[in-house]
Amino acid sequence: MGMSSRERVLTALRCGEPDRVPYCEIGIDRVISHKLMGWPEPVKETSVEPKPYSAEEHKMIAAALKMDNICYELWPPVYAHKVASGDGRLFYADGMIKSEADLSLLQLPDPHDETLYTDAREFVRQAEDYAACFVTRIGILSAMMSMGLEGFCLALYDNRPLVEMVLDAYCNWTAVVVEHACQLGFDIFISTDDLAYNTGPYFSPKIFREMVFPRFRRVAERITLPWIMHTDGNVTLLLGDILDLGVSGLHPIEKGAMDIRAVKRDIGDRVCLLGNVDLNILGQGTPEDVEREVCELIRDIGPGGGYIVTSGNSLTDYVKPENAVALADAVQTYGEYPLDGR
Repeated sequence: MGMSSRERVLTALRCGEPDRVPYCEIGIDRVISHKLMGWPEPVKETSVEPKPYSAEEHKMIAAALKMDNICYELWPPVYAHKVASGDGRLFYADGMIKSEADLSLLQLPDPHDETLYTDAREFVRQAEDYAACFVTRIGILSAMMSMGLEGFCLALYDNRPLVEMVLDAYCNWTAVVVEHACQLGFDIFISTDDLAYNTGPYFSPKIFREMVFPRFRRVAERITLPWIMHTDGNVTLLLGDILDLGVSGLHPIEKGAMDIRAVKRDIGDRVCLLGNVDLNILGQGTPEDVEREVCELIRDIGPGGGYIVTSGNSLTDYVKPENAVALADAVQTYGEYPLDGR
């Protein structure tokens, strides 16, 4: 008898070898999920943040794609203006926090209020054998968006105390939220703060070490679950610091920014790798292309365990439904341990 999805994912996060390479996703756009499931077209978005799925919705999608996890999302608000793209989707634009006078805008939900966790508690209750993941941001990305990227970077040099006050507000909020989440019965904690461009970290490792990672460490002290850190971009210069925080998994080791095979070689015995099926192939390729990509990733990254297949970021709205299915099927076809080079 094989492992449950929960056992499979937790074994991989311990850098172990489960019965099969797990397949997980941190994010699934509602457009692709509605196409996959044959649900009515989703209501036009009026918010930038993802619309969380109920446990029942997520389990239906997970069953259809043979996924091993389901995710509950609790996002802190971002204080930035929003703009619509040509297709009607909303994106964050200029941040609203420009000076100390704007700090009054930072009205985060009370993290001590038990009603904030009512939906999360119900989500866990319905998780069944799936690996139940609690997803939020620790704070650096929320702070950057609330101040605007340019404003944030200028303030690093002109007004560091303002940056630290905004960052503290978010990180202190997350520290309390994490403590509650870890007591609700979730299996995994996932943070989703991007730290880098494709070329390297947003700013120097020195600033990360002086300002960002000490605050991440305060949050990490409250995390009692396996921790998956999501960050896009090339974080090669920060890998040692990330590992020192105690993360169990790194996602998605973005293709085009990092070489997942090199990361496996260098630190694959210390952290579970999650990734990184090419989004270009998922969006523009054929099911055969997707199958080949998944097969090669499992062949190269899967041996010895400590590997979870995911898309190279999330199942975005431009992913072809047939390619999402091909990804899921390929994990079933090629992912069974012991891997034999099929």
